[in-house]
Amino acid sequence: MSQTGGRSEGAGPFATRLTWRPVEGGTAVWESRTARKRGLIVVRVAGEPESRSRTADHVSVGRLRRLNAVAALAFTVGGALFALGAWVAQFGSSNATGVWIYFAGGLFFNTGGYASLLQAVNAPRPEAGAGSLAARSWAWWSYEPYRIDWLSTFVLFVGTLVFGISLVSSLLQGLSLQQVNRLIWAPDLVGCILFLISGHLALVEVCHGRPGIRARDLGWWIVAINQLGSVLFLISALAAFTRPATGSLANEQIANWGTLTGALCFSAGGVLQLFERP
Repeated sequence: MSQTGGRSEGAGPFATRLTWRPVEGGTAVWESRTARKRGLIVVRVAGEPESRSRTADHVSVGRLRRLNAVAALAFTVGGALFALGAWVAQFGSSNATGVWIYFAGGLFFNTGGYASLLQAVNAPRPEAGAGSLAARSWAWWSYEPYRIDWLSTFVLFVGTLVFGISLVSSLLQGLSLQQVNRLIWAPDLVGCILFLISGHLALVEVCHGRPGIRARDLGWWIVAINQLGSVLFLISALAAFTRPATGSLANEQIANWGTLTGALCFSAGGVLQLFERP
């Protein structure tokens, strides 16, 4: 994704911001997350003091708005259910209830992950030589590992699927301690690591290179809060390892509270994402 005579910014092979001079004059700036989430491209015309934001076509904007709403609501509800499941695990009397709450939350996380991937797949792209965004035909899937937005959302979606393996396994009865660690704990840990990788890529995307602080950028706050949630999930997963010698968790309190606070982070990120739309 490049423009003739333009400047590319990002990290490694990934371009997160492109600047070029359109044939109609002025300067156009495309940013990966802004185009994907808001369907916008910034154009500064010579002689005018302020830049203008040009919106993609109404079909693309409608798609992005709907996908954003699905992803945001899915992560909001999924995070709330995970927090409720952790609360039940900590203070409730029935472990079975908490397991089913987690399972329901996992389905919402799957939905949010896939909707996020679809948003990257169907995001309008910068039109060659022009200061506008070109519409794309609808697609349910693509393979574009050279795009950081696609790679970040793909890793996120895979992470939700791996979490699903752990959640489905937790419904099984009569598992040995070794099977609990292999079928429940290990996928949970892998899912947390994938969430962290996805969050790091998202930070690189929104910061156009090395992660930093962008306090005035709503997208940065969403990514940062979700990344904090991923760290808390990882701490929870490490604490949820079942000791073969005793049959107990390494630290049940940390496991439950890590899940609860991490889930609330994702729920808060989902609420904020409702406002990051075209």
